[in-house]
Amino acid sequence: MFKELLRKIDDKEYTIGIVGLGYVGLPLMWTFHQAGMPVLGFDIDQDKIDCITEGRPYIKHLGREMMQELAGSDRCEATNQFDRLPEADAIMLCVPTPLDEHREPDMQYVERTCFTVGENLREGQLVVLESTTYPGTTEDLIIPILESKSGLTAGEDFYVAYSPEREDPGNVSFNTAKIPKVVGGHGEEAIRLACAVYDTAIVETVPVSDTKTAEAVKITENVFRAVNIALVNELKVVFRQMDIDVHEVLEAADTKPFGFMKFVPGPGLGGHCIPIDPFYLTWKAREYGQNTRFIELAGEINTSMPQYVIDQALKALNAHKRAMNGSRVLVVGLAYKPDVDDMRESPTFKILDLLKKYGAETGYYDPHIPEIKPTREHEEWTGTKSVEWDEETIRSYDAVIISTDHSEIDYGQLAEWSDCIIDTRDAMNGLAKGPDHVWQA
Repeated sequence: MFKELLRKIDDKEYTIGIVGLGYVGLPLMWTFHQAGMPVLGFDIDQDKIDCITEGRPYIKHLGREMMQELAGSDRCEATNQFDRLPEADAIMLCVPTPLDEHREPDMQYVERTCFTVGENLREGQLVVLESTTYPGTTEDLIIPILESKSGLTAGEDFYVAYSPEREDPGNVSFNTAKIPKVVGGHGEEAIRLACAVYDTAIVETVPVSDTKTAEAVKITENVFRAVNIALVNELKVVFRQMDIDVHEVLEAADTKPFGFMKFVPGPGLGGHCIPIDPFYLTWKAREYGQNTRFIELAGEINTSMPQYVIDQALKALNAHKRAMNGSRVLVVGLAYKPDVDDMRESPTFKILDLLKKYGAETGYYDPHIPEIKPTREHEEWTGTKSVEWDEETIRSYDAVIISTDHSEIDYGQLAEWSDCIIDTRDAMNGLAKGPDHVWQA
């Protein structure tokens, strides 16, 4: 069976099944399709299925051309009929792994998906978890569910692997195909099979000894970023008190060709990975009697940044003899990073919440997000629409907070239209008209 599966991969007769067609699953579908593999996508969201079938984009930075090519291909199909899972040779799970209200791992999406996959599992299939999670998830959670629901045995009747997603939405230099894939498997055959599958579409595979090692790799990558972002966020606060521009410091430090890696401060952490994943390790470490003090301290610093932004906004308004309570404050940028429409875990939501708490009348502008769609944690903002970008609208606000520095925003116009700007991204560098015009936050 193993040799026959390798032959099917070589001959591109091996069907890739992808469960979850969001920011990870959709690019993965495209990547395997581009490599000549047949792809079958699964999602519970009928709107996504319709978009793929009709060639309409629902993730802006991926573009219309990609969607139209998927829609017109006889090697690609999307469905919400999960009884078709046996048609796939490999089933890749790309579902959310958020935190619950206690800041602990919420595995309900992974568990539900595994129940469904297990009920439809057949001999010879490869199941790969791509969702970021804590070390031990595949062995302790995924495999027991799949075995109990299918009556099959992992490593004998079917194969299981873990290969963490490494997506960076909007990154024009590194798409899915260009980012090396770490692969860990339940047994040697699972590793070889998973590597063979990814080798058809990804620039490089990096096999590691087992699934928990691969899970630890992904957690380490995101902890590294979270800790370093916390460091520069803390430096920003300290240097401001010293009347030192942290951005100028970082630019100069970045000229050193070794021993330094530049990270950029901001209003807090956003995206599905960095604000969440380190706490998966923190939670798991407690099971082993270990405290992750460094990670938790970084989390405290990063989660405190929206309040720091509000504190600077209070000072900026005060300099203009205005109170926060009753003021109109516009937040520019809802997406968590520039030039994408991804608002998952965006710190802008926390800024909006705090503004409302302080009695401000709020609005937001984002050229990539015309309306706030439903989210798990910020339902009260659902349906809120982006304001228009024109002089009359911008001048109607007492202050503007730049939360995301989209490249298509005309910051020169903003400098002319608003006399009170709180800049969390150094977007107004060189455009300030006076000492009270732009506040660095």
